[in-house]
Amino acid sequence: MSFFLWISQGFSKKMGLFVRGRQQTFSILKEKVQPADKTLWFHCASLGEFEQGLPIMEAIKKEHPAYKIVVSFFSPSGYEIKKNTPIADAVVYLPMDTMVTARKFVETIHPTAAFFVKYEFWPNYLFQLKKQGVHTVLISGVFRENQVFFKWYGGFMRKALQCFNHIFVQNKNSEKLLKEIGLTKVSVSGDTRFDRVSHQIEQDNNLAFMDSFKGDTLCVVCGSTWPEDDTVLLPFINNNPKVKFVVAPHQMDKGKISSFEKKLKHASIRYTQLDTKSGALAEASVLIVDTIGLLTKIYSYADVAYVGGGMGNEGLHNILEPATFGVPVVIGKNYDNFPEAERLQSLAGLFSIENTDECSAILKKLTTDRTFREKSGMIAGHFVNSNTGATHMVLDYFRNLKF
Repeated sequence: MSFFLWISQGFSKKMGLFVRGRQQTFSILKEKVQPADKTLWFHCASLGEFEQGLPIMEAIKKEHPAYKIVVSFFSPSGYEIKKNTPIADAVVYLPMDTMVTARKFVETIHPTAAFFVKYEFWPNYLFQLKKQGVHTVLISGVFRENQVFFKWYGGFMRKALQCFNHIFVQNKNSEKLLKEIGLTKVSVSGDTRFDRVSHQIEQDNNLAFMDSFKGDTLCVVCGSTWPEDDTVLLPFINNNPKVKFVVAPHQMDKGKISSFEKKLKHASIRYTQLDTKSGALAEASVLIVDTIGLLTKIYSYADVAYVGGGMGNEGLHNILEPATFGVPVVIGKNYDNFPEAERLQSLAGLFSIENTDECSAILKKLTTDRTFREKSGMIAGHFVNSNTGATHMVLDYFRNLKF
């Protein structure tokens, strides 16, 4: 597998980052982590899992400043965005899951405890953590009966799961599935992302450019969009010049952004053009946010939010960020592995669309029917507020370990 990944870097920029980034892992650790350091290891598949682990990292860092935090990522989309995050003392790519590499990695960071976030069950790493006596916890886990752990041929992966000292899951169905295969050290804590996003309201979310752009106009924020999302959104954007739209692509691909701009029928401006096109912001109907780090605050200006990733197979992005501001959410059709979306849809705070016509219909309803929009938004905000507390459960568990 490593050989084929090495070959693939010649055909994909992302795979190039994936391969070359791993070549730097141990040199980074050698510089950042010393043998005498007390360390905690958090492993996150990508950016979404990092956001789930962040409330735990922040709370532990506050209570135990002497510990160094090592964060590892599997995906470039997580590492490249968060490689300089101030919460961590070292951020690295997770090396490939071989017995030799796993042993070297765990010995190098010598963690007191390891936290895996939601997914990513790498057997050799889990076996090494257990062998080296490292207390290992899964947080915000989600399990489904079609996963290999629950199949007759899944014995090897079940053995890997047994390496966890404790598993915190998001829902009762996950707890039930784990207990059916003999795992009893399981607690239903919920999703730590609820705690993360609920604190966003307490922050200063003011953005001067958004004040100028939105004014008193209704604003639809389309966050973390992919080309498949753009396809269903474009007709509504082009047919509603009196509504302001913020479009924040998930990938900062200049070619794709230019292609999207050419399809717009009304004035648009990119965030990176604001300094060179004075006065154009207030006149624009569409603001394209071609930079990272602003979307969470921009959601505070939304009257309606469309969250991308669900129209294709990339994976639905974070619906809780707009929901915490009391904003109704629209998503694409693929969200089976996102229990928070399923729950919010059942409460009528979120709406899933299959195609362009459905997208236009629900956006029209939300932008023209104020009562409907405000009720849906209120449901979304209450949904976030009523599901906080996962972080406290994990912290209480950690405190009881008395490291």
